Amino acid sequence: MYKLIAIDMDGTLLNSARQISLRTYNTIQDAKSAGIKIVLASGRPLEGLQPFLEHLGLTGDNDFVISYNGSLVQRVGNSEVIHQTTLRGSDAKKLQKVASQLDLFIHAFSTKEGLITHQYNPWTDIESSVNGVPVSEKDFQEIDDNDHIIKILMVAGEAAIDNAVANLPAALKLDYTVVRSAPYFLEFLHSDSNKGVGVEHLANILGLSAEQVMCIGDAENDHHMLKFAGLPVAMENASIETKALADYIAPSNDQDGVAVAIEKYALQK
Repeated sequence: MYKLIAIDMDGTLLNSARQISLRTYNTIQDAKSAGIKIVLASGRPLEGLQPFLEHLGLTGDNDFVISYNGSLVQRVGNSEVIHQTTLRGSDAKKLQKVASQLDLFIHAFSTKEGLITHQYNPWTDIESSVNGVPVSEKDFQEIDDNDHIIKILMVAGEAAIDNAVANLPAALKLDYTVVRSAPYFLEFLHSDSNKGVGVEHLANILGLSAEQVMCIGDAENDHHMLKFAGLPVAMENASIETKALADYIAPSNDQDGVAVAIEKYALQK
């Protein structure tokens, strides 16, 4: 019996209209009633998850959320931090130089200044509007080396990100957790952070084994939690690499795939 289900947001829980379908909503409520812990696990900041947490009724002290791709895990009701890692301003400076060499733009989430970008670009408004947070322009070389930075993103068109992935200095892959959360977002996290680490922390707190955990995702930033889960589920719209990690391929995010997976394996309908 699965006791914990961690669900990615974009491309997984949300359909193409960035909404939770009625069937998926009802299935999640059924799972909650059956005593199954539902946890949103996303690259988004908490602000970008809050409306969906409220909609699903996941706002109590016994509800948990994984944000920033596992860099922050906390109780929703009282905001108690379960796990948190941050990068530093020095990391932002270093990665901004690499981004410039690769002809990419850069964003970062600062604990002090929120969402910042070295230069406004076509992807700035996407990041800002999806997450419901303001953005400010800041020269990254002026960031204090010791400022806390939750995550850093290199952003550009899909072809430019493809090129960046192919040409990224090997040392960066050792220094950071590097995940692609969307065709146009390449994310850099603390080396001790990813969604798998976040889910594992929650499982330990809840006294659950990996075999009691289901994780559902569609993209590279979900790979760590799919590898941890007793039942890894990929969406039909997922990449080939993501599907290769799954024991079950659910219908797409526009075909209630999350609901189908939960009904089939957790509620056993």
